Amino acid sequence: MSAVLLAVFNDYTAADRVRIDLVRDGFPTDRVELTACCEPGRAGCEPAASLHDKFVQYFRTLFNREDERACAELLADQVDHGIATITVHPRGTVETARATEILEGGAAREILRHDLLNQKWEHAAASHEGPWVQNLWIENPHKAHCIYCRIFEHADRDGQ
Repeated sequence: MSAVLLAVFNDYTAADRVRIDLVRDGFPTDRVELTACCEPGRAGCEPAASLHDKFVQYFRTLFNREDERACAELLADQVDHGIATITVHPRGTVETARATEILEGGAAREILRHDLLNQKWEHAAASHEGPWVQNLWIENPHKAHCIYCRIFEHADRDGQ
């Protein structure tokens, strides 16, 4: 796993609100994760006997450098005591800036960053208001009844 922004919130309700804000802003649901005792999320899928150990394993997958090992244990302890986290996997500087803005606007207690220089894509969030596609017009001189018929209008329809 590469680029990670992880925000710590005092309670589940605040974290859930921020998760909704991120998704409404255009972040795909598979790149926004909530972790709490009442909703372990992906941490609940870790192969461990206790919920605490599942949290530790999950946070170690996010913060996998040797100097970050203590961070995983600390986060697991905090989740055990009622905090919630939102993890965002941004792709590019625009998404990182936008996610940071939303996390800070949601009153994150702390934001942890990991490997933000290792980002491959930059498409989900835009730096401007409104959609980047305003109008789409497809010429249809032969009155095709669907987009596929229009695209393949010159193909042999009878199989001859």
